[in-house]
Amino acid sequence: MNTLTTAFGAALPLAAGWSAHVLWLRRRLHTARRDPLTGLHTRDGFTRRAADLLRKERALVLIADVDDFKQINDRYGHAAGDTLLKACADRLAHYVGAGGVAGRLGGDEFAAVVLDPHGTAEDLFAALHAVLARPADPAHPELRTTVSLGWVRAADFPGEDLSQLLGRADEAMYAAKQARAGVKRAGLGRLFATVAGRRTGHRGARTDTTVKGAA
Repeated sequence: MNTLTTAFGAALPLAAGWSAHVLWLRRRLHTARRDPLTGLHTRDGFTRRAADLLRKERALVLIADVDDFKQINDRYGHAAGDTLLKACADRLAHYVGAGGVAGRLGGDEFAAVVLDPHGTAEDLFAALHAVLARPADPAHPELRTTVSLGWVRAADFPGEDLSQLLGRADEAMYAAKQARAGVKRAGLGRLFATVAGRRTGHRGARTDTTVKGAA
C-alpha cells in the first residue's frame, strides 16, 4: 500500500506538468491562428472554419477591403492605420457573430463566411457597409474611410470550393471599389468578365505596398 501511495505521489507532479504543457500548446496554437493586431483568424484559421460552414445551407462568402488605406497611413501614420484596421475588424466580427467566421487575409483585406437563414444578406451587408464607414475613434472623427464589400452566395455556384468563392467575392469587391458602389454581389453566369484582367493588375500593384501589421 505504501509503495502504491509513493508511486501515485510521484506521478502527480508529472501529470500536472504534462497538463500545463498541453494547455500551453493549445494557447500557442490558438495564438498562431489569430492575427496579433485585430484578433481575427489568420488565413489558416479562417480557412478551417470557413470550409466547415460552407457545408451548410445558405452560406455566404464576403470580402472586405479598406478604401484609400495607403492614404490614411501616409497622412496620419501607421498607428492611425492600425487603429482603423482594428475598428474594422471589431465591427466585422460583431456583424458576423458566433455563427460565422471572420479573418484577416493580409494588409487591409478581410474575409468572412456567414449563414443567411432568412435571406436578408442585402440588408445585413448594407448595414455593415454603413457601420464600417463610421470614424474609427470618436476622439478623432477625421480618422475614417469607406470599405468596399463583395459577396457571393455559395448555393449560386454549386461544387465550387472556398478558394473559388473567395475569388468571386474578391472580383465583386473590386467592381464595387471601381464603381464606388459600396457593396456588390457576385452574380450567376459569367462573372465580371470585363474586370478580371484589371483585378490581376490591381493585385500586382498592391504587392508593392507594405502595410504595418500585415499577417
